[in-house]
Amino acid sequence: MMLKNIPKKVDIIEVGPRDGLQNEKTIISLNDKIKFIELLKDSNMSCIEAGSFVRPDKVPIVTGK
Repeated sequence: MMLKNIPKKVDIIEVGPRDGLQNEKTIISLNDKIKFIELLKDSNMSCIEAGSFVRPDKVPIVTGK
């Protein structure tokens, strides 16, 4: 029977601040990123990944505006 192998507990890990924001076409402000993470925290997310190491050639260079 398949149901006997179902775990009693699963962990849901929110990775939107880490992976999702990297896919945006425009640069998201730090304040908006903080607000996003705060909203996830306020929704009772217990595990939020908000950072990762990235190769330097994958980091956008922002010049003066």
